[in-house]
Amino acid sequence: MKTTNKKTNILITGAGLCGSLLGLRLAQRGYHVDILEKRPDMRKAVVDGGRSINLALSDRGLAGLKLVGLEEKVRELCIPMNGRLIHDVEGNTFASNYSGRDGEYINSISREELNKLLLDEADKYEDVQIDFNDAVTAVDLKNASVTYHDSETDTEKEWKADIVLGTDGAGSVVRKAMMKQRDYLFSHSMNWLPHGYKELSIPPTDDGKWRIEKNFLHIWPRGGFMLIALPNLDGSFTLTLFMQYDGDEPAFNKIKTDQEITDFFTTYFKDVMEHIPDLIEQYHTNPAPPLGTVRCSPWTAYGTSLIMGDAAHAIVPFYGQGMNASFEDVVVFDEMLDQHENWSDAFTAFSTNRKPDADAIADLALDNFVEMRDSVANPNFQLKRQIEMRLEAAFAKAEYQSKYSLVTFPKEGISYREAMLRGRAQDKAILWLLENDQIKVDDDLNDLLKTIQQKTEEVLWLRN
Repeated sequence: MKTTNKKTNILITGAGLCGSLLGLRLAQRGYHVDILEKRPDMRKAVVDGGRSINLALSDRGLAGLKLVGLEEKVRELCIPMNGRLIHDVEGNTFASNYSGRDGEYINSISREELNKLLLDEADKYEDVQIDFNDAVTAVDLKNASVTYHDSETDTEKEWKADIVLGTDGAGSVVRKAMMKQRDYLFSHSMNWLPHGYKELSIPPTDDGKWRIEKNFLHIWPRGGFMLIALPNLDGSFTLTLFMQYDGDEPAFNKIKTDQEITDFFTTYFKDVMEHIPDLIEQYHTNPAPPLGTVRCSPWTAYGTSLIMGDAAHAIVPFYGQGMNASFEDVVVFDEMLDQHENWSDAFTAFSTNRKPDADAIADLALDNFVEMRDSVANPNFQLKRQIEMRLEAAFAKAEYQSKYSLVTFPKEGISYREAMLRGRAQDKAILWLLENDQIKVDDDLNDLLKTIQQKTEEVLWLRN
């Protein structure tokens, strides 16, 4: 099938963030797109999907929104977060900026409001049809057909397409169909952390203001567990408690009674207690879902189907890159359509080229869990960040970027894998130089840059 054939019958499973952006972009390219979504239309009904309320939007995700012409509209939904504000056990705080350069920050954005905007924009195209409350139950990969439950007739129906694009999340039915086939080798893993997460909320003040600093991602690192908070436009904050289910340290299965909840927060997060009047009720009511990483390969089957976004590479949320990676998928896939005449070739190229980057950001997200819950309070880590801030403020991106900046504020063309390899080498180089008293925070900037670059190249050479 030729990518130039605009009459290609395209079916997308899932109208979440990735599916909505993908459907919108394909419509802009002139294709007819049908989307099946198992949930109700969130613009008309409250949808409890068990997913995080707000997300961190950064440059890679904004590139996807720029592709469809929505970058400026989306920025109206954002609250800039210039860095992390770290809270210690006594309630003292210190700030750690994300970048030493002006204009580099991440954004807190409502998942629901962003999804609604994408759906509204997709609806403007006559060639986009979105059916809600229709859950896909099975996929015939060879024939590009799906079986779904039609909510209007309460019956099972079949939908025949030319190609099927699976953007149906971490529990993807399309991916599960790939797992069941035996005509080619499909590798798959789902690795769970021993930790889950529970969302809580700090309400706005009576006059609609924020009770804590607005333009930061707040972190309460406590070693084996942590609390984070992101601001919302209405003056509230969404908090997420990441903690193991069982173990010697505080754990979800050990904190159940009202007194246990009170004692836990009084001991570890006392500066939060005063801002959540209904803490105990929230804690009892809100679930604690698990956290896992999906890895699989290949992402395409028979030249008729492709998975992307969380369906192909769900990751834990600690780098704030899950949505951004999914949106970047759409950008990369759009490039593949420009470069290849056949859908099958575009699918294969996308799967082959994008897989190493998906693995890289999955690894980085796991690394960042340790950094956020523990390392941010480490003295050498703090010195490393001070050095990175000085270098980023003084030198252009081409000369120096920290690992975080390489991932989150990439110069054009740098992939997740490149960012991981260079960023890890830089981190190792700076920490080694600090531990061996070969650099100090207030050293001459040019000398710092030269020394760190030389040590980084040594680390990269040794790894190769």
